[in-house]
Amino acid sequence: MELLLLIPAITAFVAAKIARLRAARPESPSAEVTARLEALERELAETQERLDFAERLLTKLGKSGGLAARDNVTRPRGLTRA
Repeated sequence: MELLLLIPAITAFVAAKIARLRAARPESPSAEVTARLEALERELAETQERLDFAERLLTKLGKSGGLAARDNVTRPRGLTRA
């Protein structure tokens, strides 16, 4: 019986705690956070462009005989040329 009274009390306490946390949270990030996020987004875009370039270069080298043939690099066992 006491347990049945305890469950609504705990639920009300948790709901009040969540409401206080939401009220204390700032609505929009600060200018510093926004600037850092934008800088990270630019850096990520640049990294993605570099990755795309490297993938295109490796694909091109793979189709034309690749680095293995030109630089006398041995291929690991199990890898075959396409």
